[in-house]
Amino acid sequence: MSTIENPILPGFHPDPSIVRVGDDYYIATSTFEWFPGVQIHHSKDLKHWRLLTYPLTRQSQLNMIGNIDSGGVWAPCLTYSDGRFYLIYTDVKSRRGAFKDTHNYLVTAENIDGPWSDPVYLNSSGFDPSLFHEDDGSKWLVNMIWDHRPGTNSFAGIALQEFSVEENRLIGPVKNIFKGTSVGLTEAPHIYKRNGYYYLMTAEGGTGYGHAVTVCRSKSLEGPYEVDPENPVLTSDRSKSMLQKAGHGSLVETKSGEWYMAHLCGRPIKESQCVLGRETALQKCYWTGDDWLRVEGGPYPKTSVSGPALESFEFEKESKRDDFDHDELSLHWNALRRPFTEDWISLTERPGYLRLKGQESMSSMHRQSILARRLDSIHANVETSVQYEPEHFQQMAGLIFYYDTKDYVYLRVTHHEEQGMCLGVIQSKYGHYEELLEKEITLPGQTSYYLKASVTHEWLSFYYSLDGENWDQVGEAIDFSHLADDDPDYVRFTGTFVGLCAQDLSGQEKCADFDYFIYDSEQS
Repeated sequence: MSTIENPILPGFHPDPSIVRVGDDYYIATSTFEWFPGVQIHHSKDLKHWRLLTYPLTRQSQLNMIGNIDSGGVWAPCLTYSDGRFYLIYTDVKSRRGAFKDTHNYLVTAENIDGPWSDPVYLNSSGFDPSLFHEDDGSKWLVNMIWDHRPGTNSFAGIALQEFSVEENRLIGPVKNIFKGTSVGLTEAPHIYKRNGYYYLMTAEGGTGYGHAVTVCRSKSLEGPYEVDPENPVLTSDRSKSMLQKAGHGSLVETKSGEWYMAHLCGRPIKESQCVLGRETALQKCYWTGDDWLRVEGGPYPKTSVSGPALESFEFEKESKRDDFDHDELSLHWNALRRPFTEDWISLTERPGYLRLKGQESMSSMHRQSILARRLDSIHANVETSVQYEPEHFQQMAGLIFYYDTKDYVYLRVTHHEEQGMCLGVIQSKYGHYEELLEKEITLPGQTSYYLKASVTHEWLSFYYSLDGENWDQVGEAIDFSHLADDDPDYVRFTGTFVGLCAQDLSGQEKCADFDYFIYDSEQS
């Protein structure tokens, strides 16, 4: 029997929703403000996974221009019924203070790789919606209810309402079917039916170090629900487990009747800093004689889990190097808040190069020209070559490690009045901007400049070269552990990305041309 090593989806892959269709397994995860929306990974054996597709690729499906940091797509739910895939997701517009504007939508497709429909608006009463398909063909939406009023439980329970496929809208009364357990912060509802029981699985305890999976059950879909006497079914042990923040579970059954729970987790590298964000892990489960769900080996996540009785199926390994010589971008590339359109990014204006047209700053929640991918290991090396001729200090381009508008570290080429072309490192740490070199490095006028970065645990080192062979370090190694979920003042939910960007604050849209990008990581 094979062994599954956790996390199965390393790096920023939170809020997993897992489903089996025949011999294929799919996991949908949250993408927040990154575009395209919702990542779907595919597996044949639950051990080996590959990024397969994004359902939300059009602005008509997902318009995030102006969305806040850690807004956008929260907690998708992927299900399959009647020969169609159903994807429910939230587009979060605001979340600070008492109110949360959380708009819930549904898209569908006959095939997992699309085309996916334009969205049907459902409601905005809370987040983490999911769809339950009843045996009689009816469909039911559940989501947590957000209560903004002072002195109340903001996580006010789980709402249930019927969805009409014929009318393409919610119908009938809204019922609060479960107010949560003593763990509190009840969210992420999923309903499963087995042996005459409806099981309501929720996430509780908040998405930090008190996170947990709790279960209750009822003989009726509308309740009342009986709480599992041994809750939580899954949580993390701060003193023992490498996998922290375990929660937000989703169940799948194999053809042979084996059960697994996909859940999010985090791996802190320094104190409580999870620079890779919240990741996806898998735990093997079983049912007791009195029909309660249990995780094998106890309620704490394991890094090694016994695999199912399925034939091993490995996917072809992907190239570490992207030469930008195709008509479309690799699936691993993402943009902030907006689609890949020719007004800011192009693979065709200069074939063999990625062209970025400089636009707004790293603080913008509207139109940044950034192309980035998830950092999935704390041992990684990246490299690129850029052709760029800035004429003003407001024009910049280079290699960036980015968490959000408050936190990033950026090796960039720019222009100073006295120095001319130069290279330096800028950082924003919890919103405080600084330039890390006492004197920036003067660059000779030439065609290309080579940039490189190395990650070792919490340390980030930058390098540059004029010929692509001889490298010099740029400044000292930088502690980049502030690029993490764990902001001391503000809860946030994404993860570190690494990539390429260009800014032109003068409005001239100065172009930067990148010849290649190498990403080489070591999983650990």
